[in-house]
This record gives sequence, structure tokens and C-alpha cells, in this order.
Amino acid sequence: METGPDSGGTSEANGADDTSGARADDRSAGASGGGDASGSGDGAGVSDAPAGRLQALFEGHRLTPTQRRIAHSMVRRAADVPFLSSVELAELAGVSQPSVTRFAVALGFDGYPALRRHLREVAPAEPAPDTGSYNEYQQAVEAEIENLRHLASVLADPRPVERAGRLLAASRPLPVLGLRAAASQAYGFAYFAAKVHPDVRLLHEGGTMVHDRIDAAVRAGASTLLCFALPRHPREVVDTLAYAKEAGLTVVTVADSAFAPVAKVSDLLLPAAVGTGLAFDTVCAPMLLGRVLLEAMCDGLPDAQARLEEFDARAAARSLFVE
Repeated sequence: METGPDSGGTSEANGADDTSGARADDRSAGASGGGDASGSGDGAGVSDAPAGRLQALFEGHRLTPTQRRIAHSMVRRAADVPFLSSVELAELAGVSQPSVTRFAVALGFDGYPALRRHLREVAPAEPAPDTGSYNEYQQAVEAEIENLRHLASVLADPRPVERAGRLLAASRPLPVLGLRAAASQAYGFAYFAAKVHPDVRLLHEGGTMVHDRIDAAVRAGASTLLCFALPRHPREVVDTLAYAKEAGLTVVTVADSAFAPVAKVSDLLLPAAVGTGLAFDTVCAPMLLGRVLLEAMCDGLPDAQARLEEFDARAAARSLFVE
């Protein structure tokens, strides 16, 4: 797997402001920007899995950055949360115990005990298996496996991804944005998308030129921009997405969380969690979600199969591959 120029080391990411906070592997499949804790796009359903039910609990509430951090941690540890005390949840989220109490009240409960009782009623689950005997490398792998399980739960409702696929297929050209740690995700998507889509434009370098390239794409007929956004979230990405929306583009974003800073400037946000157990973040779930989006886009391109067969024929004629 290709790597970006800086992969969002956890020591920096965990020290970022509370807007990014502890990361979550949200199971709400589509989140529309606008400042709320989360929102489902196009009537997207919420998974019946514990994290999906937690996500539904947060919908419609405007949460402070600290409260979003608590929500992140709860979704990430959805199976364990009904068994945690307020002190344990505070330690997990890196906030104070009174912040947890205020968070419960903001959700409409009398206090944290009432919230925990509610969670035990609506989201019963056994605690996750103890991985304390694993070394740090095994723990990182196990965490990524769990992130992929969460992504599978997200995709139980395929409608947001199918909608995204139609939007990407219809955009001619299709600009694909990814800066810093997300550059490799954007490159990988654009590399494969160019085999089936007639005009894919990779935007992987920031600076003043990126706005010029968005303007050029709009003039050429682009209707949608796809963005990969990963921690730490560069301010430039948020500014660029805001510019793209002002230019009339529909913004589809793959991000690490429905609570990510890019949510407010995205029309359709698809969450896929990153792993934070190593010095640099691991991004198996966002990469896989990108491949899923490619599949959905192919479904919206009637000549996708013909283009692939044409490429295979040319590759064979050129002896391009050694197989």
C-alpha cells in the first residue's frame, strides 16, 4: 500500500484540538455537513450494530468540541460503553468527569447513570475480548480488523455509497482531492478510476494552484468533487472544500469520522476509521472504502466493463505485465 507524505502520527493527532479529538469508526453510512453531530444523507438508515445505535442517539444534537470527543470515543468502543463508569469514559476520551455528565444532560438524560441504563437497554453487548496479552504490533492489527468490521456494518446500508457512485460517474471531469496524509488515498483512487472514467483529475498538491484547478474543472463541466480527508486535518482541505462548494460542486468526502472537521463542508460524508495504535496512523478502512466507491462508480458507468477489457487487450499486446 502506498503511503502519504505524512501519515498523521498519533502523538500529534491526539494532541490536536477537540474538534478532531479521539477518533471514531462511525457506523452512520452517510453524514451531511452542517454543524450537527451527524446526519444521514438521502434517507440513509442506521445500522442495527451498537455503534449505529449510538450514532442515532447523537443525531440532531449540537455538541461542543469536547462533547464530540466523548461521542467519538463512545462510537469507537461501542461494545464496551454500556459497562463503563463516567470516570472510565472520561479517561477514555481524555476529558473531565464533569464533562461526561454534561454530555449526558445535553443528550436529554438526567445524568450519566441514566444514559448508561439507556445504553444497556437499547444496545446490549458483551465487552470486547481482552487483547491485553497481545504485543503492540498485534494490537494495531486487531484494531484495524475491528475498523474493517465497522466498515462492513456501515455498508449494510448501501444507499449512501450508491448515491456517491452515481455522483462520481456523472461528473465529467471528476476532480479527486487528497492532501498530505490523504494524498496516497486520492492517488490510488484516481489511478484506478482513470481506467473506467473518461476524465479524472488528481488534486494532491495544495497551495494557490488548487483553486485554479477547481475552477478549470468546473469550466470543463465537473459537477462533483471527491475528497479523501484524514487526520491530522489540514486547514487547507477545509478551505478548499468550501471553495469547491461555492464554485457549485457537490462534495463527496471519505473521512475518518462523521464528526471530522470536513463534515461541515461536505454534501455527503462517508466515514471509515483510522487506526491510531502505532506512531503513524493506519488507514486500511479508508482505502477499502475508496475501492468500494470505485465499484459503485463503475455501476454508474455503462461502458466501464468495455473500457477495462480494452485496457487488458492493450496491456497484453504491449506485454505490460509479467504474469
